[in-house]
Amino acid sequence: QVQLVESGGELVQPGGSLRLSCAASGFAFSRYTMRWYRQAPGKERELVAGIFPGGGSTVYADSLKGRFTISRDNAKNTAYLQMNSLKPEDTAVYYCNAALGWYDYWGQGTQVTVSS
Repeated sequence: QVQLVESGGELVQPGGSLRLSCAASGFAFSRYTMRWYRQAPGKERELVAGIFPGGGSTVYADSLKGRFTISRDNAKNTAYLQMNSLKPEDTAVYYCNAALGWYDYWGQGTQVTVSS
């Protein structure tokens, strides 16, 4: 059974940091491109970052470059999103996605709230 389980979301103050994790199971994780998306209340889901199977190539939303870092550990079947200098506008549900050709899997999301 395919599963993507996000964790690490919580309430954090502006300027703080969080590390999100996405634990995968039930498919060949190392072959999949992993992406993080987010969806804020009343807004469409948007791409945050992506990392290709080998882990050497990454992509980021232009507005997030320099603050967010995506990584993966293929031995642990886990993807990560390190988020620094968090702002209130980063408040959203963050979703993990795994994609390979026709195969496209999503997690349930983890809530990140940035507020003082």
